[in-house]
Amino acid sequence: MRTTIRDIQQMHDRGERIPMVTAYDYTSAQIADRAGIPMILVGDSLGMVVLGHESTVPVTLDEMLHHTRAVVRGARKALVIGDLPFLTYASPEQAVISAGRMLQEAGAQAVKLEGGMHIAPTIARLVHLGIPVMGHIGFTPQAVNQIGLRVQGKRAAEAQQLLADALAVQEAGAFAIVLELVPAELAQAITERLRIPTIGIGAGAGCSGQVQVWHDMLGLYSDFLPRHARRYADLATIIGEALVQYANDVRSGTFPGPEHSSRMDPNELAAALASLNPTEPSE
Repeated sequence: MRTTIRDIQQMHDRGERIPMVTAYDYTSAQIADRAGIPMILVGDSLGMVVLGHESTVPVTLDEMLHHTRAVVRGARKALVIGDLPFLTYASPEQAVISAGRMLQEAGAQAVKLEGGMHIAPTIARLVHLGIPVMGHIGFTPQAVNQIGLRVQGKRAAEAQQLLADALAVQEAGAFAIVLELVPAELAQAITERLRIPTIGIGAGAGCSGQVQVWHDMLGLYSDFLPRHARRYADLATIIGEALVQYANDVRSGTFPGPEHSSRMDPNELAAALASLNPTEPSE
């Protein structure tokens, strides 16, 4: 049975820490699902780690739908949340169309969008229509060109605004809120004042749960490693070594071996070749 937003709230109410990871394809979704990860985010971070962009801004809704479909096919138990990309929810009406496509066409069970008080009416509209919404405040990657890549909320006024944003997103009906690049003390204070879970990324251990980017935690993405990411594996090195060994085996002729090949009856082969190259009649 698939995890629901009610299950997530019950985990929070019991004081259970909630792990979430990103995934962008069928295979990674299968692996995360087998590991018992209760929530999988199809993040627009795929813009960098999958598509090679410098930010999430160029990612389109069609690209998000494409990757979300693959993740939904791979994850049978986890709650799958699809990111709404840049400028696909600029108005409540546009958000309804974008989020509706994410659920109807891609099969996601929820959507995530960035913003605080200003986006609360949009969240409320989506929730009213039966679309579960995860909020996202603090550093919001889609606004990187405006706010820069930096920790948010270090000053008292900024911290007060983030708390107001969190409360507004909660009251609008969001079932959870991502806190990204927020001072640990502030993230904990926000978490303590909310009824819904917070999911931290670069926001300290005081959040209700944590999210990590697949490629960061598994050592697949070498362009940039955020300070808040922990590498649990170095798969890029392992994969690279495997590819070098494969190439060497091909060049040396040791791959494929007999165990990697199928055989046929010699008489059948001879008959096949004879039919393709009939013997010239003698004069």
